[in-house]
Amino acid sequence: MSIGFKTISMGIALWTMPFIAPAQDKAQAAPQLGIDPIDDVIAAMTVDEKVNLIVGFGSTFTSNYSAAIGNSGDLVPGAAGQSNGIPRLGIPTTVLADGPAGLRINSTRPDDPNTYYCTHFPIGTLLACTWDTALVRQVGAAMGNEVLEYGCDVLLAPATNIHRNPLCGRNFEYYSEDPLVSGEIAAAMIQGLQSQGIGTSLKHFALNNQETNRTGNNSIVSPRTAREIYLKPFEIAVKKAQPWTIMSSYNLINGTYAAQRSDLLTDLLRHEWGFEGMVMSDWYGGRNPIEMVLAGNDMIQPGHSTQVAAITNAINQGTLPMDIVNRNVAKILEYVMKTPRFRGYVPTNAPDLGAHAATTRQAAAQGMVLLKNNKKTLPLKAGARVALFGTTSYDIIPGGTGSGDVNSAYTVSLDQGLSDCGFSLSEKLSQSYQDYAAAEKAKLPEKDWFSTRHLIPEMPITPAQAAAYATANNLAIITIGKSAGEGSDRYHDEYYLTDAEQSLIQTVTSAFHKQGKRAVVVLNIPGVIETASWRVQPDAILLAWMGGQETGYAIADVLSGAVNPSGKLTMTFPMDYADVPSAKYYIQPDLYTGDDHNAFVRHQPVDTVGRGTGAYESIYGEGIFVGYRAYDTDGTEVAYPFGYGLSYTTFDYKDPSVSTDAEQITLTFTIKNTGRVAGREVAQAYVHAPGQDMPKPQHELRGFAKTRLLQPGESERLTIQIPLASLASYDESTSSWSLEPLPHTLESGG
Repeated sequence: MSIGFKTISMGIALWTMPFIAPAQDKAQAAPQLGIDPIDDVIAAMTVDEKVNLIVGFGSTFTSNYSAAIGNSGDLVPGAAGQSNGIPRLGIPTTVLADGPAGLRINSTRPDDPNTYYCTHFPIGTLLACTWDTALVRQVGAAMGNEVLEYGCDVLLAPATNIHRNPLCGRNFEYYSEDPLVSGEIAAAMIQGLQSQGIGTSLKHFALNNQETNRTGNNSIVSPRTAREIYLKPFEIAVKKAQPWTIMSSYNLINGTYAAQRSDLLTDLLRHEWGFEGMVMSDWYGGRNPIEMVLAGNDMIQPGHSTQVAAITNAINQGTLPMDIVNRNVAKILEYVMKTPRFRGYVPTNAPDLGAHAATTRQAAAQGMVLLKNNKKTLPLKAGARVALFGTTSYDIIPGGTGSGDVNSAYTVSLDQGLSDCGFSLSEKLSQSYQDYAAAEKAKLPEKDWFSTRHLIPEMPITPAQAAAYATANNLAIITIGKSAGEGSDRYHDEYYLTDAEQSLIQTVTSAFHKQGKRAVVVLNIPGVIETASWRVQPDAILLAWMGGQETGYAIADVLSGAVNPSGKLTMTFPMDYADVPSAKYYIQPDLYTGDDHNAFVRHQPVDTVGRGTGAYESIYGEGIFVGYRAYDTDGTEVAYPFGYGLSYTTFDYKDPSVSTDAEQITLTFTIKNTGRVAGREVAQAYVHAPGQDMPKPQHELRGFAKTRLLQPGESERLTIQIPLASLASYDESTSSWSLEPLPHTLESGG
């Protein structure tokens, strides 16, 4: 089956003048992109020009991995990469920039007095916990405006890989353990970003679920597992939002690099799903550039001189057909024609950072999840005297590191947020933490781009000190901070609390409880941690995630009651790591202590670019039973289930109605705020299939909706539509989707 090439009309009038190529002699005038047919432009190209379009800008100035990774452009300093241009044919260079939590470029530049700060938005996991696609589109639009105004063409985002295992170092960039939530939130983000006339790069396609040996990991997965869990979010996002580009992932899939799989990048992505855009590699992804081109990986980033040579030689020798090369070049040109740079947009370098900060604060508060609230400890009473414990209370962590980081102008800490919201903090305790932090930070090693944020250990608090602070204050707030980032997975003391953190919670809560006062724990973390061993101690627990540069204000908004928490978990918090379905298969030397290494067989892949890296075979032995699909089916106790989250008010579900036609199931019901304060509720619809043809989970999320802000006593009628096609399972015996005859069991709730 062949696929035609067509240009997508964006319907956005943002540009006033097209890219203008240098003047040429009329007798030797070459066809111009955007004026002449694409086929004519391609026909006018030399082999070298075609290859340089396929291989990124990095190949023109470096062959050094560390020099190019994460910063491979000169048009916008700090941008991740560029595509090569051909001025004589009217083809400009375009700019590709990180990342999922906001535009990542250099905030200052040599010999330039101006600053180029970007807004640090909340991490993807927090945004997903809002369950609010309209809000995510709003965040995407703000983020996309900064991409446009700072002169970039594509944001390398969003990332929608599944939370297969809580140790994955980049889970903070991803949305959920559930494919429906992941796909819907990704689609909303793409729609928001691309509404500004810039492009997105949906990543990492596909089965990129660990950072350990990420460029050599071989994901061994069944067709059903891949289709139903790990490919489904990409399918939803592609069909709903059509990202301009998709980024192929580093890993191998069943023995072949993702960037070299034509069944993935061409047959499935283009022919079956109808993807119309360009595929680019992750930075230095893949191994064989010839196979990448053949597979439909249109652009190779950031580019390497050996890749240029290999592709050129293959073309000249006839082993790489020119029609395949032209196919990929056409996709690149279609992409270029949509970019701001081609359209002649002149960036202002002055986005409305104040408005975007307000959006960030709103979104961060909406995605925080209230895990515990005994005896209505929260919201706090106005003007309360607070003893604020924990090093990250004074040095909040806004997000993860690596390509998910952002160079913002500031980050609001929790002490600043609480103070500005009218709470009185213990000055003595605050000064102790400031003095301690200054001394400890001086001991830290210099941070490089790949390393996670170096955190100082918790400051010891003695029982006597805790008792004195309890006497002088109304309550305690203890912040626990954890970091994560690109390039490595999380370790033992990043999943479990350290001894010092456990001691801090125990000492402080005990002292305050002895005086009849409350203690609250705030979790400033990138992903799931162990909570079962200590959660009984504090009176309330707020899962604040990493809320970007406004984190301190957003936490204060929720603690004070200015915002009623409405976030719900999009992943499960297990009782212990050993309960995680993928734990026995997942590569994590720090936690893996067994003697059976059959899941981690090391071998050496062929490397045509001169790098010898090993590969691990990572078996997806848990199949489709990921997250709640496994826990609920097996009856495994969890600390906090998928979809869980408390509120300062209560809701009642009434008058349900279900109808079915040939296309979908329609569920309609009324949600009423039965409490005393305004709030929002997330409604979730689950379906249980009979499981006669193949094993099925106890139930699977098939739809969700979120109310508007409901005042006390106010109701809203919601409708959730569930396409019948979404109930199908992938039958490996026929390589097709199979839908069991109805009825299925429908469950709803919040």
